[in-house]
Amino acid sequence: MGANQIHHLAIGLPKDMNHGENKQIRTGIQKQIVEHAYVTEHGFQQDDVADKKNHGGPDRAVCIYPYKHYKTWEREFGVKLDKAAFGENLTVKDMSEDDVYIGNTYKVGTAVIQVTQGRIPCDTINKRTGISTLLKRVIETGYTGFLCRVLKSGKVEADDELEIINTDPRRVSVLFANQTYFHDTSNKKAIEKILTVDALAESWREKLTKRLRKL
Repeated sequence: MGANQIHHLAIGLPKDMNHGENKQIRTGIQKQIVEHAYVTEHGFQQDDVADKKNHGGPDRAVCIYPYKHYKTWEREFGVKLDKAAFGENLTVKDMSEDDVYIGNTYKVGTAVIQVTQGRIPCDTINKRTGISTLLKRVIETGYTGFLCRVLKSGKVEADDELEIINTDPRRVSVLFANQTYFHDTSNKKAIEKILTVDALAESWREKLTKRLRKL
C-alpha cells in the first residue's frame, strides 16, 4: 500500500437515521462502502447531503477524513467506529490536517480534486456514533477532516492513491485554518494569511473577511 492510499470509499443519499430515544433525523452521513464511484464538480454520483445550507456545493463536493484519527477516537472513547463514521467519501491513510494545505491538488483515479477548507462538523456526528462529546473533541483537536472541489471529473476506485499534483505555495495547513477559525478567532495576522490562499472555499472567505472587518 502506497502513501495517501484510500482506506475506504463511501457514498450515500440522505435517509432517515434513528438516534437517542426514538428520535429521527434525515441525513446523508450514513454512507455505504463501494468499490468504485464517479465524481463530478457536484460530488460523487449517488451521493448527497440533506442540509444544503451547511453542506455540499462545488467547494464541498468531496469529503475526506484521515484514517489515523479512527484509532485516536476509538482509544479515547473505548468504541469501535463504523467505516465512514464521519460521513466522509474518502477515508485516507497517511494524510492529516497538519500536513495537508488548503489549495493542494491531488489526482485520485482519473479525477483531480483540490482542498478548499477544513470541514465544519455538526452534531450529526454525535448522533451517528452515539458519542455525545465527539463533536466537541473534533473541534478542540482540529481533527475535522477536509473538503475539496473537483477540478476534473473521473472514476475513483476503492484502492486508489491520492497523488499530489501541486502543493499550494502559501502552505496554510487545514489544521492552522481550523485553529484560527474555531479557537484563535481574533488573530488578524492568521486570518489574513488564510485569505491569501486563492483556492479557499467561498464561504470561508466571506466569513473570515467579515471577521477581519470587525477586528
